[in-house]
Amino acid sequence: MDPEAKSVSKEADSKQGTPDNDALVLSRLSEQGVLTLTLNRPAQFNSLSQAMLTALQTALDGIDDSVRVLVLAANGRAFCAGHDLREMRAHADDETWQRDLFQQCSQVMQTLTSLPQPVVARVQGVAAAAGCQLVASCDLAVAADQATFGVSGINLGLFCSTPSVALSRNLSRKRAFQMLMSGDFISADTAVDWGLLNDCVSEASLDAAIEQWCITLCGKSRVAVSTGKRLFYEQLERPLEQAYDLASKAMACNMMAEDVTEGIDAFFAKRPPNWKHR
Repeated sequence: MDPEAKSVSKEADSKQGTPDNDALVLSRLSEQGVLTLTLNRPAQFNSLSQAMLTALQTALDGIDDSVRVLVLAANGRAFCAGHDLREMRAHADDETWQRDLFQQCSQVMQTLTSLPQPVVARVQGVAAAAGCQLVASCDLAVAADQATFGVSGINLGLFCSTPSVALSRNLSRKRAFQMLMSGDFISADTAVDWGLLNDCVSEASLDAAIEQWCITLCGKSRVAVSTGKRLFYEQLERPLEQAYDLASKAMACNMMAEDVTEGIDAFFAKRPPNWKHR
C-alpha cells in the first residue's frame, strides 16, 4: 500500500488523543454521533490523489452504527480542487491507470449516497471538478459565502464526465450543462439558487450552520432517516409507477417500526417523542 494511504486518524472526542496531522483524512467522532471527516491536503488544495481517495474510502468503509451523521469537511483555503492533475499527467499514456482512478473516485461518490447516515458537506473554499462532484454527492451542503464552484475540466480539453453524473442529479439539465460546457465558476449564492447547496452563510457562521443541521438530524429517528435516505435515491431514477410502488412498500415497512408507534403516541399526547432508535 502507498504510504500516503495510511491516512485515517480517528479522534473520538478527546479519548483517542491527538490526531495525526500528517494524515490525508482526519476523523473525529462526537459524543452525539457526528463523525467529521476532514480532507487534509491543504498545500495541494485537497486534490483527490489515489492515496487521498483510498484514505477517504477506508474512512467511509469504517463507518458503523455509532455514527448518526457524517460531515465532510476540509482544511485550508480550498474544499477540494478536484483530481490531482500532476499525478494524472504522470500517467497520461496509461488508460488502465486512468480508468482505475475514475472508478475509484466513482466508488467513493456512490458510497456517500449508499451510507444509511445523512452526509453533510461543509464547504469553506473552492470546490472544482471532482471537488464539485464531492459536494453534489453529499445529501446536504452548506458553504461559506465566499466559496466558489465549477467543473472546469473542459478548459483543459477534458470534459468532466464523472462529475456530470452527480451534478446533473442536483441541478436542472440546462444549468448542469451550462457549468460543464462553460467551465465557469459560480458563487455560493448562485449555487444555492441552482440547487447545488442548501445554504450559504458567512465563514464565521459556517460551523454553527453545520451544527444546527447535525442537531436536527440527530434528533430524528434513526429508522426513519435511514429508510428515507435509501428510498429517496432508489425512487429518483424510476418511472412514476415504480417509484410509487417502492415508496408504498418502504412506508408500510417503516410503519412497523417501534419509533413510529412512539412518534404517533407522542403527537397525540403533545409531548416530544422518546425514540428507541437514536
